Amino acid sequence: MDIFDLVVIGGGPAGYLTAERAGHAGLKTLVIEKREFGGVCLNEGCVPSKTFLNSAKVLDYANHAESYGVNGVGKATVDQKFVVERKNGVVKMLVSGIKGQLKRNKVTMKVAEAFIEGKSADGYIVKAGEEKFVAKRLMIATGSTAVVPPIPGLRENLEAGVVMTNREVLALEEIPETLVVIGGGVIGLEMASYFSSVGSKVTVVEMLNKIAGPTEAEVSSILQKSLERKGVEFKLGAKVTAVEKDGVIFEKDGKVEKVPAVKILCSIGRRAVTQGIGLENIGVNLERGAIVTDDTMRTNVANVYAAGDVNGKIMLAHTAYREAEVAVNNMLGKKDIMRYNVIPSVIYTNPEVGSVGETLESAKQKGLDVREVSIPMTYSGRYVAENTTLDGICKLIVNKATNTLIGAHIIGSYAGEFIVSVSAMIDLEVDIENIKKLVFPHPTVCEIVREAIFQI
Repeated sequence: MDIFDLVVIGGGPAGYLTAERAGHAGLKTLVIEKREFGGVCLNEGCVPSKTFLNSAKVLDYANHAESYGVNGVGKATVDQKFVVERKNGVVKMLVSGIKGQLKRNKVTMKVAEAFIEGKSADGYIVKAGEEKFVAKRLMIATGSTAVVPPIPGLRENLEAGVVMTNREVLALEEIPETLVVIGGGVIGLEMASYFSSVGSKVTVVEMLNKIAGPTEAEVSSILQKSLERKGVEFKLGAKVTAVEKDGVIFEKDGKVEKVPAVKILCSIGRRAVTQGIGLENIGVNLERGAIVTDDTMRTNVANVYAAGDVNGKIMLAHTAYREAEVAVNNMLGKKDIMRYNVIPSVIYTNPEVGSVGETLESAKQKGLDVREVSIPMTYSGRYVAENTTLDGICKLIVNKATNTLIGAHIIGSYAGEFIVSVSAMIDLEVDIENIKKLVFPHPTVCEIVREAIFQI
């Protein structure tokens, strides 16, 4: 059996970046992927959904061109089949780029089901299809899959093609007349935004009394109102009790209702993929179905690491990238740790939402003495120049004891592009007085951060 310094199971963001970094550092590396390199993110998640959403953004601009003094555009429509074809082209190009990077870093690639058979004197024995390999080190990066809860009729209608997960919805070549989204989290909201823009009557059914999960409450409320203006209807505090071929039945305030649907998107959440890969053969600890890791990405088993969705911490591709780098650095003897408090998150609706760190509520729950500063996005000249709906906000959370930022919550154009600047300020614990000395280009939307800083 061929012996590798590192065998990576899973070719998604955590897996392929682990392999790339390890190969670049000179480790003899094998990465095994059962489907497509790039994983869920590139093939049926992050990137495909953004191609959809960009088409919707262009459509929105075209259909409201007169608001900007551009006449004669008429009623624009979307060619959904073309949108899917373009998405496929984008995915193909990026997957090819990943494979090229792995090849340049001398990483061996295998497309097969991986299974950990056990441990020998030389290392861990991993089967990939009909071949077997020995790994001195293991990285588990098997990702996650959509949760399909035991709601009556849900699985049957998924098999029948009425219900979709993130995988099927991003291959949909026709615009459904009506779409019900079960779940008001990020994926559900992004798809609700898209299909509402391109012509579907969209209803979101969410069990909680707010959308967007842990997103700051006022930002969540503004986003909901924005989507409602586009025609999305929300049923909050509603528990889905059954799924039928023509709609979704839910209970709200003690009453049972049904909302009709041609298509139904199940977007309740994701769970780590840890079954069927042989973790039990080497004794890897799990908690709530996810692999337990420390802040160096080590598991309880020597020389076995886990990164990405499979550890269930923060299921975002950029989290997976950083976890991969932390893991490889520690494999190479370079001390490095994950700092989850500075991981930014983005909701790619129009307007965008960018968030990082503490909210006022979470900070107070931790006993921190904090101050919240909130200003409208209209403090930014470029924002006003480019938008007709002006209800965005920028909130900053400041730790009074250290005079540093510990949180930011922004809804408005380009929020996803510049939230990283605040993340860096939090990570580096930059004093507020030093942030005031930073020069932001003018006019930019990101100047809103500077404007908010001067309100502290």
